[in-house]
Amino acid sequence: MKDVDKVLFDSKNLAQLDASIVPQHVAIIPDGNRRWATREVLANDPTGHRHGAHNVLDIVEAAGNMGIKTLTLYTFSTENWSRPSAEVDLLIDLIESYLKDQRERMIQEGVKLGIIGDISRLPPSVQQTIHITKEATQHCETINLVLAINYGARDELCRVMRTILQETQSDGLDPKNIDEHFIAKYLDTEPWGDPALLIRTSGEMRISNFLLWQLSYTELYVTDTLWPDFTPDHLLKAILDYQRRERRNGA
Repeated sequence: MKDVDKVLFDSKNLAQLDASIVPQHVAIIPDGNRRWATREVLANDPTGHRHGAHNVLDIVEAAGNMGIKTLTLYTFSTENWSRPSAEVDLLIDLIESYLKDQRERMIQEGVKLGIIGDISRLPPSVQQTIHITKEATQHCETINLVLAINYGARDELCRVMRTILQETQSDGLDPKNIDEHFIAKYLDTEPWGDPALLIRTSGEMRISNFLLWQLSYTELYVTDTLWPDFTPDHLLKAILDYQRRERRNGA
């Protein structure tokens, strides 16, 4: 584990953090693993995903220390299935092994696991590991770690529309009653609400089919830092930048 306490509590910037306006839900697109691996030329981790995974709970714990209540990570997208099969297999295996290896640490640190996306396509063993970890962390209260697995925003909206259409047909739902608040109840993120802040690493200026509905009024923060290099101090800088902004939500 990285020296999170040193990074956070010895930082001169920490004194600038206003606890009253810390974003309660932060989403991250943890990009740049493959570029990091190319830069580092690591034969034992040619895609960089393992190093990126090792970074997750350090960031989650730091977020919890800052007062963030939910951290959502874009872990495996619906588009990732089109990557080379060896990389896909590695990503899926990494999700399973990571949840097994980190389960006790999650419990100790009060990290409650949540999932968004359609996990029915995942191997049964991975689905079981997700279920066991969710059950094991249900009592945790420090922070919610929400992993987006086999998630795509367009896929989510298609699933929502199919569900609403079925209810319209079976229950006689009046279409006039369908508004944005009604739709929000069917979104994968309903238990946690919309993110106040989206962080994207590696400098890419796009949201890549992630939380299209939920990001309508979310503040965006892009850093050139590659995900395996992203530290709690980088997270703190993002939160401080967020606190300097005036959120108007279209007003």
